[in-house]
Amino acid sequence: MFFSGDPSARKRVALGGKSSKERDRQKLVEQTRLQRERRCYLRKQTSSAIKIQKCFRGRKDVHAAHTKVREEFYRLYGQKCENLNRHLFGPNSIFLRHLLFFFDARNAGDLSILVEVSRFVRQCPQGEMVSLFSGGDYGGSRALVDYRVKKLALTCVQAVHKNRYVLRNQIAFSLDGSLDESCKRLTLLLEVVATLIDARHPWVCKTVGHLLENKAFPMFRDTILIGLERRKSLMDSRFSLALENVLRYLSDELPGYACLLGNLLETAGVALSKPEGTFEMAVDLAAVSTSLLEALPAIKLTTSETKDSSVLMEDDETSDNDSTNTFLSRDLEIQISNSIDSRFLLQLTNVLFRGLSQSGDTNSNRTAEEEVAAIGAVCSFLHAAFNTLPLERIMTVLAYRTELVPVLWNFMKRCHESENWASLSQVPEQLRGEAPGWLLPLAVFCPIYKHMLMIVDNEEFYEQEKPLSLKDIRCLIVILKQALWQLLWVIPMTAPNQSKLPAKVPPVNKSRLESLQQRVSVVASELLTQLQDWNSRRQFAPSSDFHADGVNEFFISQAAFENTKAHDILRKAPFLVPFTSRVKIFASQLAAFRQRHGSQAVFTRNRFRIRRDHILEDAYNQMSTLSEDDLRGLIRVAFVNEFGVEEAGIDGGGIFKDFMENITRAAFDIQYGLFKETSDHLLYPNPGSGLIHGQHLQFFHFLGTLLAKAMYEGILLDIPFAAFFLSKLKQKYNYLNDLPSLDPELYRHLIFLKHYKGNLADLELYFVIVNNEYGEQAEEELLPGGKSLRVTNENVITFIHLVANHRLNFQIRQQSLHFLRGFQQLIQKEWIDMFNEHELQLLISGSLDSLDVDDLRSHTNYAGGYHSEHYVIEIFWDVLKGFSPENQKKFLKFVTGCSRGPLLGFKNLEPSFCIQRAAGSATDEALDRLPTSATCMNLLKLPPYRSKEQLETKLMYAISADAGFDLS
Repeated sequence: MFFSGDPSARKRVALGGKSSKERDRQKLVEQTRLQRERRCYLRKQTSSAIKIQKCFRGRKDVHAAHTKVREEFYRLYGQKCENLNRHLFGPNSIFLRHLLFFFDARNAGDLSILVEVSRFVRQCPQGEMVSLFSGGDYGGSRALVDYRVKKLALTCVQAVHKNRYVLRNQIAFSLDGSLDESCKRLTLLLEVVATLIDARHPWVCKTVGHLLENKAFPMFRDTILIGLERRKSLMDSRFSLALENVLRYLSDELPGYACLLGNLLETAGVALSKPEGTFEMAVDLAAVSTSLLEALPAIKLTTSETKDSSVLMEDDETSDNDSTNTFLSRDLEIQISNSIDSRFLLQLTNVLFRGLSQSGDTNSNRTAEEEVAAIGAVCSFLHAAFNTLPLERIMTVLAYRTELVPVLWNFMKRCHESENWASLSQVPEQLRGEAPGWLLPLAVFCPIYKHMLMIVDNEEFYEQEKPLSLKDIRCLIVILKQALWQLLWVIPMTAPNQSKLPAKVPPVNKSRLESLQQRVSVVASELLTQLQDWNSRRQFAPSSDFHADGVNEFFISQAAFENTKAHDILRKAPFLVPFTSRVKIFASQLAAFRQRHGSQAVFTRNRFRIRRDHILEDAYNQMSTLSEDDLRGLIRVAFVNEFGVEEAGIDGGGIFKDFMENITRAAFDIQYGLFKETSDHLLYPNPGSGLIHGQHLQFFHFLGTLLAKAMYEGILLDIPFAAFFLSKLKQKYNYLNDLPSLDPELYRHLIFLKHYKGNLADLELYFVIVNNEYGEQAEEELLPGGKSLRVTNENVITFIHLVANHRLNFQIRQQSLHFLRGFQQLIQKEWIDMFNEHELQLLISGSLDSLDVDDLRSHTNYAGGYHSEHYVIEIFWDVLKGFSPENQKKFLKFVTGCSRGPLLGFKNLEPSFCIQRAAGSATDEALDRLPTSATCMNLLKLPPYRSKEQLETKLMYAISADAGFDLS
């Protein structure tokens, strides 16, 4: 208690043997969690209180506004509309606007006013109805008139619905069965609705559509049910007649089969869930549902079902598109879509596939006829559903919660191996006897399996071989390519341009068959493209497996010309044609294009002075403004040394090639900051390029133009691009399976989350991602509100794909878009659509095959005294043949600037490879020199060495040490 003279606090020691600083970790974590949940609860509580207060204040203000407008209405027109006249219904009057604003069906005074308005409208002759609401100028006030009429009709229906309980009241009917005053008022409202939706009025379609969108049918159903106690009196009353007229007008606008389908699907869902649900019943239900689905227009539902009730937006609508399109009510669309849900699809497939083999063997409890009937029923139903319903609502269920893929695959595999598809061709009633048996199963199998491939990871596909084994996939490739070849080449189909021309309507069966063929050609091509991408990542099948057997020289000669069937195949399914053949077609298309624009090139020749030490900046400043015609023409370059003097020499094409090699080497260098490289040293745009260069997007546009110019001129560039970036040149979307090439560690972490067995909510992950560029960290939401959306076992797949999308697509979207725009100035999209990403890299950089020395020797020129039989030349070719493949690549890069040879051989090397004698005399001083090269001319300057050992030593040293560049 007393001061001892020591100013420091006495250290407290726990005598229990445990330091006071030690805390139980579990207790600390639990306390932190409780505090976080407490803060979250308080935030939600405050937010909810604010919303409740805001809603209360809003409703209070609305009520006050309604009261104010109602009092003003009474003052102007009287409480019972004593001052009602024809002019009050015109577009310039505020009468209907105020009434529709404050009307409340539960207010007796408002209902009386609506009844008087309805009586006045009812007394107006039908021929003068349009003039009544438009004031004689319907065309000038059409949007406003249509809006007011449909609101008035809906208000009358809602008033009848709100006051429907008077029908149940025993005193609503007099002793002789006639209606009392309350029921007469409701009858009058219904008669006005029937008058307003008469088919002779120009606003009928919008008015009927508005009633359907606002649940008119459920309101009428409730009204009818309430009056069932007085059924006999209602059947003979004016009320019943008025209600009949309204329903008749509404039903004429709504296809009856749509209502039937909605009820049938709901009934089928109940029937299939019963244990006594039979196979025959499931087949019949699927057949009837298929026929009804095929008659429906496409259903387009969005996740948001909100409606904009703004008067301004409605009044501004002047388009007539709604009146001409076939539509279903929103409720009916929702009913049909919700009926075909995961539960219904599971029940249908379980009943149809019960007893069928899913392992590929022949052990099955069903007969062959029953199996064919089951496959035909489910494929017909799903094909119709794919054409009608939004695919995202059912595709995941079909792929992962049903046995559809293994059952369909085993059936198709057996038919393919036995070469017997005939049995299935008799199942669909609409296509009986006309369609090949494989057509309908492929129409369903391809999109579902394609959806599965978008979600599976590399380990599942390659190691676990899910959902199909690699052997089965090779068999699937054969089936798909044969089907495509039949559809696009063998079976006569509509010409490529015929769809754009008016034609006679074909018979119904023929139209359905052609539609099915067209769909299968699309989905089979998409699936084969995806399988080819998987094969490019890790080869499991030779590339020749994707090639059609019928491709020959005649086909290739036709494919280069537009409006031919071969060209159409090349556009829709390029993988059916061998790669070398497509390269030849690309080269011929490029040559023909250059020839067509050759006359302009003479007048668009450009010459630029470029400083070697500022090559990128000078080239950008001088060439970025060139037009497409200028870019297609000849471009010549004069280099300027460090003293500002032009280097000697005339550019005949060699200096420009040297310029292209140097500028691309500088621009794509990761030190410059526009590009980054993966762990495999593959290039992709730097997401943080904007932090380094203010005009980075303009630079990307320029670099895209440079790459296109190199391909346009046939100049190979040794620039390895990442496949996920090359896919942007094809305007393709990257998926999770492309992520390992960019960030293998992130990919491993995401796959860990995908297969995590515990509760993911405990990991405290949210739908956010942290971008870290040059030390600047920025947190970005993957979804709106992602900071408060926790990753759980239910939404982890969505989280994984959003992260992959952010890294592979979103982060580099601006850079890729500007690069693509520059690239497409010279290279047309249809040219590169013939190639996948791996093949596109070969077009840019050349062949990956080892150097063909014999091919190079047969296309080599000699100068300076050398000839093909000179002893030095003989020694040189022996030495080059003895080099390892790696050293041969070094040599090729040393003399041409690129380590890869031309795709079609060295006969296409521009200019041809040449060996020139260096050092006129064979003195010791001359022989001590190293070989040099001029890559711009593909030229090797080789001294006349006396022995093979000396030539090999000097040449190896030169290509390994990158001995100096000699332009002269």
